[in-house]
Amino acid sequence: MTGTTGAEDRGAELAAVQAALAAEHAAVYGYGVVGGRIAADRRKEAQTAYDAHRARRDALHRTVRDLGGRPQAAAAAYALPFPVPDTAAAVRLAAELEDRLAGVYADLVRAGGAARRAEAAAALREAAVRAVRWRGSGVAFPGLAERAPAGAAAGAPSAAANAL
Repeated sequence: MTGTTGAEDRGAELAAVQAALAAEHAAVYGYGVVGGRIAADRRKEAQTAYDAHRARRDALHRTVRDLGGRPQAAAAAYALPFPVPDTAAAVRLAAELEDRLAGVYADLVRAGGAARRAEAAAALREAAVRAVRWRGSGVAFPGLAERAPAGAAAGAPSAAANAL
């Protein structure tokens, strides 16, 4: 027995879902930047990821409402973690976005109920696979900051809402 109440569990779950929603808002914005800089040979991959993140964002928006919360709105703009002047930087940004999403979804796996946990695990897996495709290599435990290599972002759900 963990000593938490059902209300505390629901509150933690709602907070984790809100964090995932905020991360998906940032990812949609970030993929807009990626799409503007990516080479033609990877444009379809970027479009597919953009569409997937929009769909997840919309589903999370509904989930927040279902949990009795008020969905967090997207920011007007987000601070990029580094300049994105060319295709190489766009690829790095895409991998970074997916790494950060994996971290947020790992938090949702921990906080969610059984059904939400399964959805979050699927989202974490998808983010990890996309990160590998963008970067060309993966990490042993995607989404877990304590297992990420030094210098790699593995998700920072407590980061400012307007930062990618």
